[in-house]
Amino acid sequence: MTPTPTSPARRALVAALASAALLGAAAVPAVAAAPASATSAASAAAFAGHSDSFAGHSDYARLGYQKAVAVRVLKGVFEQGDTEVVDRFVRSDYIQHNPLAPDGAETLKNLGVSIHQQFPDFRYDIKRVISEGELVLVHSNVVATPGARGQAVFDIFRFQGGKIAEHWDVGQNVPESSANGNDMFSTESWPRTEQPGPAWLTAYNKKLVTKAFDQLLVHKDLSAVDRYWGSEYHQHNPTIADGVEGVKSGLGGYFEAFPRLTVTPKRVIAEGDLVAVHSHYVNVPGERGMAVVDLFRVRNGKIVEHWDVLQDVPETSANDNGMF
Repeated sequence: MTPTPTSPARRALVAALASAALLGAAAVPAVAAAPASATSAASAAAFAGHSDSFAGHSDYARLGYQKAVAVRVLKGVFEQGDTEVVDRFVRSDYIQHNPLAPDGAETLKNLGVSIHQQFPDFRYDIKRVISEGELVLVHSNVVATPGARGQAVFDIFRFQGGKIAEHWDVGQNVPESSANGNDMFSTESWPRTEQPGPAWLTAYNKKLVTKAFDQLLVHKDLSAVDRYWGSEYHQHNPTIADGVEGVKSGLGGYFEAFPRLTVTPKRVIAEGDLVAVHSHYVNVPGERGMAVVDLFRVRNGKIVEHWDVLQDVPETSANDNGMF
């Protein structure tokens, strides 16, 4: 939750891929793929061609389908350069918010082919996936070449009629070290699972995190930590120390450094005990600011874990949609 600029190395890599794209090969968003489980792949295949029949399916089945499709598309496009998966699961009028990629399904297909050709070992190691309503959020470690630390990436997809209609993403380089001893992807709070908790917890946890986020980040009220954060609090932002005192100290210093900070939530996605907030952080009025996704884990009515990814909003964009 303490923003830092996107590194020059990441910008250089992405810009190089984007240039190749705009010259006829692809344009790079931070979407890619992780190995889809056999269950996910089977689920997506089972629903393929039946996107108009969701009214007869339970919400649980629909959300499971959306998650399976998101994983299937990411893996197929970016690890395999598979263009057919785009035809099956992505709308032709696909709306893109990654500033380096134009709109449209054809761009996405060209992108996948280009990345697969340039980085044949490209991997999207998906850590956790949640879905609510028409939205899916995917948290991943994207690695272009074996042995690299890669990037932490959040992808958000909006579904329409059973197909992916819109995409937002945020990505940053994974640093060599961390102030808290946790990496940017692991689960430290009990139970140590990447799967979201029971669906009946979703509404309560979403309300709790929305209120906590508003008080702490929007209104800069550090006392919110005492009300909403648990004594067992695990931090994955690499610049902030672990525990409740770490978040108080880290954010306290951030608020002092940027007293005119504004944080504007754009969308909240929740499933079970996981709640993600996609926001626009602006440290100083007039700046373009940063796109940020904060992901929280809630247990027994308290926030017990936090992951985030931060990316500068660039001056120009290959599309007219903005990052939010």
